[in-house]
Amino acid sequence: MISFKTAVSFILLNLCALSAFCQQGNSHDFFIAVLNEKSQPAEAATVKLQKDNTTLLTAITDVKGVAHFKALKPGTYTFLVSYTGYQPQTTQAYQIPGKITSATVTLKTASTSLNEVSVVANTPPIRHQQGKVILEVAASVTNTGLTVLEVLEKSPGVMVDKNGGISLNGKGGVLVMIDNKPTYLSGADLNNLLTSMSSTQVAQIELIANPTARYDANGNAGIINIKTKKNNIKGFNGSFTTALGQGIYPKNTNSLVLNYRVGKVNTFFNYNVNYVEYMMDIYALRKYYDPNGTLTAMLDQYSYLPGNSFNNTIKTGLDYYISPKTTIGFAVSGTTVKRNSSNRASANWQNPQGVTDSAINTTNESRNRFKYGAINVNLRHTISASQELEVNADYLNYDIKADQTFENQLIAPNGYREMSRGNIPTGIKIGSGKADYTLKLNKTDALAFGWKSSFTNTDNLAAYENLVGSNWEDDNTKTNHFIYKENIHALYGTLDKKIGKISGQVGLRYEYTGYDAHQTGNAIQADSSFSRNYSQFFPSGYLSYQADSLNSFTLTAGRRIDRPPFQLLNPFYAIINKYTYSTGNPFLLPQLSWNFELSHNYKELLTTTASYSRIGNYFSQIFLSAPNDDAILLYTQGNVGSTYNLGLSTTLVTSPVKWWSVTAQALYNHKQLRGFNGNSFTTEIDQLNVNVNNQFGLGKYTAELSGFYTTKARNDVQELLYPTGQVSVGLSRPIFGKKGTLRFSARDLFYTNAMEGFTSFPNATEYFLLHRDTRVYTLSFTYRFGKSYKTTKRPGSSATDEMERVGNG
Repeated sequence: MISFKTAVSFILLNLCALSAFCQQGNSHDFFIAVLNEKSQPAEAATVKLQKDNTTLLTAITDVKGVAHFKALKPGTYTFLVSYTGYQPQTTQAYQIPGKITSATVTLKTASTSLNEVSVVANTPPIRHQQGKVILEVAASVTNTGLTVLEVLEKSPGVMVDKNGGISLNGKGGVLVMIDNKPTYLSGADLNNLLTSMSSTQVAQIELIANPTARYDANGNAGIINIKTKKNNIKGFNGSFTTALGQGIYPKNTNSLVLNYRVGKVNTFFNYNVNYVEYMMDIYALRKYYDPNGTLTAMLDQYSYLPGNSFNNTIKTGLDYYISPKTTIGFAVSGTTVKRNSSNRASANWQNPQGVTDSAINTTNESRNRFKYGAINVNLRHTISASQELEVNADYLNYDIKADQTFENQLIAPNGYREMSRGNIPTGIKIGSGKADYTLKLNKTDALAFGWKSSFTNTDNLAAYENLVGSNWEDDNTKTNHFIYKENIHALYGTLDKKIGKISGQVGLRYEYTGYDAHQTGNAIQADSSFSRNYSQFFPSGYLSYQADSLNSFTLTAGRRIDRPPFQLLNPFYAIINKYTYSTGNPFLLPQLSWNFELSHNYKELLTTTASYSRIGNYFSQIFLSAPNDDAILLYTQGNVGSTYNLGLSTTLVTSPVKWWSVTAQALYNHKQLRGFNGNSFTTEIDQLNVNVNNQFGLGKYTAELSGFYTTKARNDVQELLYPTGQVSVGLSRPIFGKKGTLRFSARDLFYTNAMEGFTSFPNATEYFLLHRDTRVYTLSFTYRFGKSYKTTKRPGSSATDEMERVGNG
């Protein structure tokens, strides 16, 4: 555990670094102040520095409506100012350096209707901001009809494994948030939530590799923040989207977004209903060896798992502007998911020569019911021009039910038939509260402090029965009742400082964690309980140096944690097939990491980043033999040692010609995993992920060609993943006087996005190949409606919020 002394030293060193490079002002700086028609500051307006009609640099205005351009090279420049609901405006030319070092632009409102707004035109699908990669979901035609998990799978730096686990920039352990709120889910439960969400529900997805101290410290690889759609435009407006997809099976998604703002009240209502049929085709060849390494038997397995999912999601809420300084709001959301699947599998036992000795046919019927409800109450108050307070309270409830029926038949002389079933309900209740206080010291410097507490209660029953004769009898070897309570309390502070060309932040977060777990006993298994309490300091910070108007450098560092979720602590058995179970590990310890990143940005055209991270107590999927049956393998998680990750990435955003824009990223990782699982095991790998998105403006049409490719990769000590990738194309066209948009996309056009790999077990190996219903052709239609509007930016909202208000098509 990091000491308080070390944490304080980290902050002092960063503060010294800020001061060491200080310089008082720069005669080549220029300030643009942007006002609306009421002469009020226009926060989060976009200001582009231009020379000879070429954009050199882009800045966003602060809360006072000011954009600051630093260390400009001598020359003559103009500034293009744009702001949602207002006419774009270009300034006169200014000579730098010169006597004039600032200018004020007063915008005129645009008398245009909502349906005439170009919803996604000229919006790049991927943008880089300070410490974030922002995915504009609607700006990519090939996102049409996808689930959120599928959008993530094709996003730069993101990998999704065969179990739905998510990694970011080559590192596992990601905190997934929705609208800045943690989901508190992992594994299959998180997978169910993300596959139930349609891309039409989402405005943006933020990939945050090195979050500041204001965010939860959980998530070694960083944070994925999914921002759902919410308008704030005056009057009544909205949009409706429907999408029909056809792969091997049909898919349908529908979304309605409504917003009404009048006077001091803003209300919103979002509704989504989706029906998806899917499949998985799995082949596995498992080989068993004796202690001398001699092949003794083989298990040839094939499974076909079709299923369907039907879900409804509602989110509604209200913001009330009590005064220009105070806003209160509440939001209510709920999701229901019904997922049914059936698995038909065969397992053929073979001798070392490949001759089948016996075969087992297995059927598995599964019914899953997932219900989620959340309530949020929030308050935002501007105490003074320099002080602001924001308070949030949340309550979440998950009700998850899973029913499974298994039947195994041995196809051999004197064969047998056995049946079992499981009822696995889970209840999760979460309450949290947080407060954030910000004090602006001057135009560029600020202090922030905050507190957060969360309380989690889970109740997980796994009741298994076996059919004996004509009666169902309890299977106490697998039945389990697991009760878990966790509380986390956090305090944080950050200091933002800007001196000349240097800007930076130092932060420190303290988190206390305590949990109690109780596993009730039965006639075979004894009652047991375990608990743990620990506290940690998590320093973080960044330094940014603006070398000139075209080049900037940023160094970030931070310490983070991955707490084992209750699902991984629960030691009950989940049946995958007759010869494979998964189980939890109550002895899991948190994994901790240090993450460092140095990036260079040139002209918002090219971003190059070098990163290094070390994770201790690394979580890895490990495989053990069942205590009473060597033929059964147990999937579980364990702390296997440490992993080291050296990364290098480059991102290019360019437009070779006026009608063609390209966003491309290449991410290289050198990973070394050192673990212990029965014996010392060290492995290393070099892996590369390439992601490219091409947008073509063809008159009234917008076309897209995108894809990704990943070389061999490794997320776990014992499992190697083989190369995979996909190519997707799309086409969109506005119709009905730009009130509507038609989109067509073909995802995974060549059906190459398979999940293939090789796993090393104790005295066994397994090759696997998994195909899903990924080649899908989708046609979607969006219709937007609304009255003419003016937009006055309310204090405190962000630049990304402003983009969302017109990006909800």
